[in-house]
Amino acid sequence: MKICVIDGQGGGIGSVIIRRIREVFGESFEVLALGTNAIAVAQMLKAKANRGASGENAIVHTVKDADVILGAVGIVLAHSMMGEVTPRMAEAIADSPARKMLLPVSQENIEIIGVRREPLPHLVEELCLKNLKEFIDNY
Repeated sequence: MKICVIDGQGGGIGSVIIRRIREVFGESFEVLALGTNAIAVAQMLKAKANRGASGENAIVHTVKDADVILGAVGIVLAHSMMGEVTPRMAEAIADSPARKMLLPVSQENIEIIGVRREPLPHLVEELCLKNLKEFIDNY
């Protein structure tokens, strides 16, 4: 199974996700760190991603073969993350056949109605122990 974690700016959210995946599932899966920039990828690699790449082409190319894509909701919004997510990136992620599990955290002027506000660690916990685990069990 190929899990892609996508993040930008400083890679903080992606790093938290990857650390928790490793704590819960160990080295059972290949975790790819995809960043909108090299700093984000470096942080996710420190969190124990197997491999990493940055930039538009790396993201567009890699998400085609992913089984699961994890990240903040901004990864499917063109021009989000202070413009780091290009329209081509957002489209490729949205069009990928992979299952997308997106955290409702955003610095954009977006509010997702019906979603409770929780701290990032709580959201990542739910992502790993409920959503991702259920997906893996049924894979």
